[in-house]
Amino acid sequence: MERYRSAAALIAARRPEKPVLALRPHAAGRAARWFAQNFDGDIAYAYKANASVFLIGALYGAGIRHFDVASLPEIEDAATIPDAELHFMHPVKARSAIRRAYELGVRSFALDSEDELNKILEETAGPDGNARDLLLFVRVSVPAINSLIPLEHKFGIAGEPATELLVKTRQAAAELGITFHVGSQTTTPDAYVHALKAVRELIVHAGVVLDRLDVGGGFPSRYANSQPASMDAFMVAIRDGVEELPVREDIRLMCEPGRSLVSEAESLIVRVDARRGRHLYINDGAYGTLFDAAHLGFVYPSRLVSRDVGRDATTAAFELWGPTCDSIDHMPGPFLLPDCIEEGDYIELGNVGAYGRALAGHFNGYGTYEEVILLDEPQMTMYEAEQQSTSSGTVHKLST
Repeated sequence: MERYRSAAALIAARRPEKPVLALRPHAAGRAARWFAQNFDGDIAYAYKANASVFLIGALYGAGIRHFDVASLPEIEDAATIPDAELHFMHPVKARSAIRRAYELGVRSFALDSEDELNKILEETAGPDGNARDLLLFVRVSVPAINSLIPLEHKFGIAGEPATELLVKTRQAAAELGITFHVGSQTTTPDAYVHALKAVRELIVHAGVVLDRLDVGGGFPSRYANSQPASMDAFMVAIRDGVEELPVREDIRLMCEPGRSLVSEAESLIVRVDARRGRHLYINDGAYGTLFDAAHLGFVYPSRLVSRDVGRDATTAAFELWGPTCDSIDHMPGPFLLPDCIEEGDYIELGNVGAYGRALAGHFNGYGTYEEVILLDEPQMTMYEAEQQSTSSGTVHKLST
């Protein structure tokens, strides 16, 4: 894969016809190292966020060996990673997926109902009865506080049913865990404070011995319209909350970061095909990498990369429109760009590494990209203290 110092260097060298996914593996590695140094437990990368082999390779090079997988295709892909420990954390799974996952060595499963517990036990049973090597996480429902995408309405169990399920799962599991998810892009640590209080009450009422605790994902990234609390604040809230739990000192913790590991590690470079006032028509959009900008209000950091207009150039707020003929192919922003921007210019939209490529489709014949590696730094970062003035350029790629 070609490497460039920056998006501007790419455009200076050539003017691509297709939109470009620009990877910064060094940013993913830096984020993974930060988690390894600041979270006292297993770090299970949420595979669904971005399965690029270059980014997975960077995470692996930084020590990531645990992976949160949510489907059989993800499991079959991640199972090729050396020494990987996979956690099948989707609370509702097809029987065939459970059976195949177990054949591939998966022993860690999430559930949020007695039906799902029975399904797991039946599909992993051998001729001598139930499997005796299962790590079972009961997914509990916790309130979403300051998260952009709440998740508690679809999965999770609470109250007396949760207590009963914990007791039944304890009887069947070699190791029992509790897991929760505070919602995606959670901007303040309050969510983890309240979630861990709810977990404490459940453990007391159920009277079970807990072997594992998975605090889930939800860790944020930085966007033009979202300035979350520091990552340190989230770690302090989790450590303090865990200390209040009635659990053994040797309980094993896990987290499931996705967005916070790879958001900064990829950007999108698009061409302006038309300008109409404050509206820019570009060659990727809502049916491609910019789904979240269209449907969830994300405002990615943006900059003009095809020419230098100087720091004093007047800026203006623009809306973006994608290349398809569909009117919902619209990213309202606002995206702040030089007011002189025109047809033929190129824009870099940063921090699209989480879910951008994963959600891209091929509607209307679009959805194909060039890919390059960039050696400069992301436009915005949650890891200022770790950010180096220059990048090493080292790229890890796993064979899959």
